[in-house]
Amino acid sequence: MIRRREFIHNGVVGATALLLARPARLVSTILSSAPDARIEILLEEVLGTISPNIYGHFLEHIGGVIYDGVWVGEQSKIPNIDGLRKDLVDEMRKIKAPVVRYPGGCFADSYDWRDGVGPADKRPRRTNFWNNEDETTGAPASHRYESNRFGTDEFMRFCKAIGCQPYLAANVRSLPAEAFSRWVEYCNSPAGSTALADARAASGSSEPYGVRYWGVGNESWGCGGNFTAQEYAVEFRRYTTWVPEYGQPLSFVASGPNSDDWQWTRGFFEEIARKDKGLFSSIFGWALHYYSWNLSRGRTENWDEGKGDAIKFDVQDWYEVLREGNRLESLIEGHWQAVGEFDSGHQVKLVVDEWGPWYRPGSELTPGYFLEQTPTLRDAIFSAMTLDIFNRHPEKVTLASPAQLVNCLNSLYLAYEDKFCVTPVGHIFGMYSAHQGGQAVRTIISAPNAHYLRDDKPASFWGLKGSASVRDKNLTLTLVNPSVSEVRETEVVVPGASIKSAVMTVLSNADLHAHNSFDQPNALTPQVKDLQSTGRVLTLQIPPASVTKLELSLM
Repeated sequence: MIRRREFIHNGVVGATALLLARPARLVSTILSSAPDARIEILLEEVLGTISPNIYGHFLEHIGGVIYDGVWVGEQSKIPNIDGLRKDLVDEMRKIKAPVVRYPGGCFADSYDWRDGVGPADKRPRRTNFWNNEDETTGAPASHRYESNRFGTDEFMRFCKAIGCQPYLAANVRSLPAEAFSRWVEYCNSPAGSTALADARAASGSSEPYGVRYWGVGNESWGCGGNFTAQEYAVEFRRYTTWVPEYGQPLSFVASGPNSDDWQWTRGFFEEIARKDKGLFSSIFGWALHYYSWNLSRGRTENWDEGKGDAIKFDVQDWYEVLREGNRLESLIEGHWQAVGEFDSGHQVKLVVDEWGPWYRPGSELTPGYFLEQTPTLRDAIFSAMTLDIFNRHPEKVTLASPAQLVNCLNSLYLAYEDKFCVTPVGHIFGMYSAHQGGQAVRTIISAPNAHYLRDDKPASFWGLKGSASVRDKNLTLTLVNPSVSEVRETEVVVPGASIKSAVMTVLSNADLHAHNSFDQPNALTPQVKDLQSTGRVLTLQIPPASVTKLELSLM
């Protein structure tokens, strides 16, 4: 059965590729039947502005993320910019990375920021929080023990090099509130104003960094302190009370729930409100973390046994990962409602600063790189689906980041020594960057469901979803077709406007397991076509197992 499905899938994708090579006006004449999917984009129904920051990123001192992924050192033979991997900097500029979260993650709540500043040769060496591997794993010592060679100043240089805003996660579990206040002072106090400003100048930046975004703890229900929601609310108030701004307004992000923990959300806001509802104005964001990991279809909740493989998967697990990822939309809606029970004006927005699929070990390109996995076409579909969810909720979600940027779980890039490649996830962020700052508009999509066997029983998943944004007369529409075999013959309509020109970008492959590697860095890349079509209706084919971006010029 699997061979037959793969044969059908290969044939359909090949035929679709031939159709895409022709002008759109010819494609519409080749269709053997009427379109089975319809997309109506309602320009007058604006949902809100898509915050560029939902296309943010995340760095943590874990495995090969920092040492080798980001930092190679000034003396390295690997092309670098003041020790920063040049390939990574160049790619981040291309995708217009808006914000990067650092230094964690659970690492943040074992981290003393003072260890990572000052002369590099004087910084203390520490045991890395993630040092849970033995010597036989092959993990280099630079991953198991923290040299602190990369710290606040190096991170700020990275942000400056790629043109993004920094988002720092403060240690609530093991450092006092005073240390947090001093970190703000180190980063933001005016040149020459304090001893910490002088220390910053000695490290290369007399001018303040102007850090706006500050995470107050991380996963405080777990590794970040194992608090109750009420206990954490007390800590949040204490850490954020009367922190000097130094002319830079501060946006505090509170440590929110794990997945569907409604009790955590309600408990925190109830405790904040008990003290003073006016404190809601001091909370910029409520952080939601959600990983899609359990592919057991209800057979286990065991963290290890429930995971699937990143590369060696069947059609059933293709859909199961997507089903798990699709839950994020209901989590956003549910926690938004829970917050609104206390913050009726919705001053507090949602921040989804850890998301993505999490597989069992074994797919890493570099043996010994803890938590590295190799993203495939399936993860490109997953990431596009997630970004579309954020785009459809611009009034709710203000900042987000997948875990993590390089050499980790749902990474955009993989790197080892002088080797580097962009993953399918990285290409998705490049395709979707056109949405940043656009006005999200309501989009009605009608399409048949995708069908498959789930434990030998018929199951279904939605057949086409996406999001649309507009800027002036330019419309960006992104679409996900999760079906492994069905072409979506699709009609796109923009009431009240005509389509002057259209460009179609597609990421797909005949092999569901397609992925990029150091040896084959371009095995899966987006393909771009100009569609020579004008008028009020655009008819086209959406390939199976694909992500499509349409850039429409309207008149």
